[in-house]
Amino acid sequence: MKPSGLQDRVVIVTGGLSGIGRAVALGFAEERARVACWDVIDDGAADLMEEIGRRGGEGLFAGVDVAHAESVRNATRTTLSRFGRIDVLVNNAGIVRDAQLVKWKNGSLAGEMSDEQWSDVVGVNLSGVFFCARAVVPHMIANGGGVILNASSIVAHYGNFAQSNYTAAKAGLIAMTKTWARELGRYGIRVNAVAPGFIATRMVGSMPDHVRQAMVDRTPLGRAGTPEEVAEGYVWLASSRASFVNGALLSIDGGLVIGT
Repeated sequence: MKPSGLQDRVVIVTGGLSGIGRAVALGFAEERARVACWDVIDDGAADLMEEIGRRGGEGLFAGVDVAHAESVRNATRTTLSRFGRIDVLVNNAGIVRDAQLVKWKNGSLAGEMSDEQWSDVVGVNLSGVFFCARAVVPHMIANGGGVILNASSIVAHYGNFAQSNYTAAKAGLIAMTKTWARELGRYGIRVNAVAPGFIATRMVGSMPDHVRQAMVDRTPLGRAGTPEEVAEGYVWLASSRASFVNGALLSIDGGLVIGT
């Protein structure tokens, strides 16, 4: 099998301390990459850095709020100071703030999605991706190329109740991915997106049992995916084995979209 080409490559994973982000960071560590985990909190950072080392990689934690451009620029400088280059950017950080556009009850307005709920989610999930890519791309160009991977979602395809903010951001990421693939391909930078389905993360574990079961029932494979299975997709897309994949959306959903 063709080598992955990821050994000693510098990989940034935003939202890298938990869930899918943590699995992605460890997946790159197993390829002996140098992994910069960017996250808004440092809870568990030391343990993850040790685990990255045990798996053959080298870890760095940088505190960053991706919704703020200067915070992103500071984390970029920290990463460059430590590793000297940036080869892969995985834009994984994301939040949810669910609410209906308007909630109508007994003939009157009973609630609505607030300005803060809208702006917080779009700020992290869409603007944050823009800020990270804008900060990193000049360094990739100077180094002769790189890979950007954006975390979309299957809800970008079919919508989701009470998630106007989240679905808008995730759909916007698909369009932004295709635009950047066109703009940056000439510099040797490949840009792709991943659309996970129902994945067994801590957030999913907090859902009511009947909601989790409903999602499993809609998935043709009959189960939730694992963060590690999603991580495999990111590692492959970043590797030299995917060297002619650009502007693509990889669904890792057990067939959930076709089952919906």
